[in-house]
Amino acid sequence: VLDKDWVYLASRKESEVRRGDNMVGPKVAVIDFGSKENILRELQSRCSEIKIFNSRSSVQEIMEYKPDGVMLTNGPGDPADVKVAIGTVRELLGVKPIFGICMGHQVLALALGAKTYKLKFGHRGSNHPIRDTVLNQIYMTSQNHGYAVEKSTLPSDVQVTHVNLNDGTVAGFYSDKKKCLGIQYHPESC
Repeated sequence: VLDKDWVYLASRKESEVRRGDNMVGPKVAVIDFGSKENILRELQSRCSEIKIFNSRSSVQEIMEYKPDGVMLTNGPGDPADVKVAIGTVRELLGVKPIFGICMGHQVLALALGAKTYKLKFGHRGSNHPIRDTVLNQIYMTSQNHGYAVEKSTLPSDVQVTHVNLNDGTVAGFYSDKKKCLGIQYHPESC
């Protein structure tokens, strides 16, 4: 039977440590869901060190690394089909700061107890307008995803911070209590 966890199929199988360019920067655990290399390059330029973990890595493996924070990368497929990582992220919520991009944003939402749904056509390409409600700015973004977070299912302590102006979908959220931030677009592309 075919494994529908495309994230696992795209994820690296062995952990990898990369030295960062900023020796006073944070040490970040990256959970690889099929990451674009540019996300890793951008992290390396800002961090003292990163360790890239397989999508099915355990909380214990990640915590043994003693990271300052956790990054959840982009990746393919339906976030509801992701195995292990949703539970891992749920256990890390409120323990370590967590930042998710694209699939990472969706997995983070599922870990918070929210739901995701399939978009009719998906969001593909560049020039998708996003309103940042925190800074009151509009960004033109690059996107490549077929699923979105269902706003009404986000917990009350999670604030929607970014909205896709084309269709009103959730493009970002934040929780101070749970120490997490997720965005649906690709900030590393520009």
